[in-house]
Amino acid sequence: MSGKMRAAQYNTTLNKVEINEIPIPEPGENDILIKNACASLCHSDLMLFWGHTAEKPPMEKVTIGHENAGTVAAIGKNVTGFKVGDPVGCLGCSYACYKCEGCRVHNLHCVEGTGRLHGFTTHGHFAEYSLSDYRNSMVLPAGMDLATTAPLFCAGITAYHSVKKCGLQEGDWIAIIGCGGLGHLAIQYAKALKLRVIGIDISDSQLESAKSLGSDLTFNSASTPGYEKEILSQTGGGVHAAVVLSASNAAYQGAPSVLRVNGILMVIGIPKENLSINALDILLGKYRIMGASSGTPQQMREPIEFSYEHGIKAHMTTFNDIGDIQKIIDLLESGKTAGRFGIVF
Repeated sequence: MSGKMRAAQYNTTLNKVEINEIPIPEPGENDILIKNACASLCHSDLMLFWGHTAEKPPMEKVTIGHENAGTVAAIGKNVTGFKVGDPVGCLGCSYACYKCEGCRVHNLHCVEGTGRLHGFTTHGHFAEYSLSDYRNSMVLPAGMDLATTAPLFCAGITAYHSVKKCGLQEGDWIAIIGCGGLGHLAIQYAKALKLRVIGIDISDSQLESAKSLGSDLTFNSASTPGYEKEILSQTGGGVHAAVVLSASNAAYQGAPSVLRVNGILMVIGIPKENLSINALDILLGKYRIMGASSGTPQQMREPIEFSYEHGIKAHMTTFNDIGDIQKIIDLLESGKTAGRFGIVF
């Protein structure tokens, strides 16, 4: 497919995003070319601007974004299981071997070193068309809304894994710390799994959203002195797991105080500063630390189909012009937003 398209690209020299007209990419042998219906911005995309990425983009200008949904426009010669017109989404890492020990954990750990993260080390999805390795992609259930599905391919899958990996039983207590872009999805998954949910945030508006999604209790940790003791009282000793979805160091510092003995601290949010832990607490089993991510292609289908079956959707604010990308970045950086933000093409 020939022609030009508009793309939102990170300029590595200027450390800013810009709108450029670039060629529509040609699919390689393992690629599907996706005509994007929606691309959504993830908080981790902002790490480019902070200089917090493990690797610099290998090109001067890289198209940003790793959350998208759209339809197949063309396929490479090795592609199986996809046809033109299929509704699709994909995970954030393409071109790994998908077979090694590292790939069984996350494709960024591929021992061949070929895994490329969309929006960072290969072009992403904030463009009218984008590429994805077919081994990293899936055909969506018929009838899924593409705009609200786009953020499920990072935020949704990560939120699902963050709750499911805790291994809790029906009726157990889980604290969702940070009820915004990831948190509002985690609350929906936790309720669908029949857990009792406590929403914790510093934004009253996000806590209202948490209530509307079924949170059993909510607490503003900034304006409610002693909220930790109240949680311990209400839950009979503390929550069984606290999932930290906020990118705030303060959120991590407060999380252990609401856990019951040997509870799980689930690490999801990525703060600008490194975390500090009390080694003695871990040694003595006061609480355990785990982490979750969007995972591997083999783990992709379950959360997407679970979302479809339970009617779980991202709360989306969308823009119709890719030129509005800076507005979205500014909104996300403010830390005062709920839900997800995207561009509809």
